[in-house]
Amino acid sequence: MPYCEVGKTQNAVDAALNNGIQIYYRTYGHGPIKVLLITGLAGTHDSWGPQIRGLAGTDRANDDETMAVDRESDGANNVVGGIEVCSLDNRGMGRSSVPNKKSDYSTRIMAKDAIALLDHLGWKKAHVFGHSMGAMIACKMAALVPDRILSLALLNVTGGGFECCPKLDRKTLSIAIRFLKAKTPEQRAAVDLDTHYSEEYLEEFVGSDTRRVILYQEYVKGITASGMQSNHGFEGQINACWRHKMTRAEIDLIRSGGFLVSVIHGRQDVIAQINHARRLAEKLQPVARMVEFHGGHLVTHERTEEVNQALLELIKASEMKMSPHDWNNFPKKRSEASNRTTVERETNIIIAKIHVFLVYLISLFMTAFKYGRSSLQRLKPVRVGASSPK
Repeated sequence: MPYCEVGKTQNAVDAALNNGIQIYYRTYGHGPIKVLLITGLAGTHDSWGPQIRGLAGTDRANDDETMAVDRESDGANNVVGGIEVCSLDNRGMGRSSVPNKKSDYSTRIMAKDAIALLDHLGWKKAHVFGHSMGAMIACKMAALVPDRILSLALLNVTGGGFECCPKLDRKTLSIAIRFLKAKTPEQRAAVDLDTHYSEEYLEEFVGSDTRRVILYQEYVKGITASGMQSNHGFEGQINACWRHKMTRAEIDLIRSGGFLVSVIHGRQDVIAQINHARRLAEKLQPVARMVEFHGGHLVTHERTEEVNQALLELIKASEMKMSPHDWNNFPKKRSEASNRTTVERETNIIIAKIHVFLVYLISLFMTAFKYGRSSLQRLKPVRVGASSPK
């Protein structure tokens, strides 16, 4: 099995903290261009399936002895020289190690896991693409080792903390409650569909069935195969997302890193709100391009061809050494519009903080209800016999 022992390639301090931590990964395709794919919360390496096929030209892993490498496929020929892709399971999920302590999870720690994996593979530089929590990790990685980043793609990203909270409406509250109550692959699959895709996409017919029916069966099969995420892993990754924050210094390191950035997002994303992604893209000017598609949180699956094309354009632009000013697609001049945007941003931040407070209250209520119900169930009724006649 392909594993990277994190501590082996790190300095003494990090190695001591990560002793025994193993990161599972797979590589696909062949070529001088290297791409590292970092998945999101509760996702595994194969969550990137459509991009692996589109970039590497195959979905057979390089360590699969039965594979016949197809170097003539369309995906591999989109970039001269070919592409080798690596996708990993973050700590806390899949076949990677699952530390028990929340303090062993942060986007910075997981970024160092990814850097250790680059060292393990012998990749001096790579294009780094992250989705959701993986995009947060990719940001930290780019700030830690900007000299090793060839380009950076941030898909369905947020800024961490309160920005991780979905829009506060009836639909998202229902999804949140169902997600917390999901205990079986079937329950988890049903709620995952509503969090990952736009409703319009799910209700489209493919043959005699809707996509919802087809994808539900695939999700149940996939979750059953990989297993439900452990409590330690889920709580640790949630903790990493909540504590994530990019400082101004880290943003400046990315802006001055000498590489191009694509911020790619689905407009119907109910988990990572697109306004947060737009603000991050603005902060990363002039090196960032904002790319929006009709789709949900898993826009990588819902709009596969468009997303793959956007990623290939980023790779090509980086290989061609395109100027950031030619790459970014933001207006060059801002006056009154910029002032309005600033006011709107501050208003959104206030609303988001109120939103977090409400979500916190709801979670407290749900926790109290859960433990209150379990306590009542443990209480045994006391039988009172009839009084004897005197």
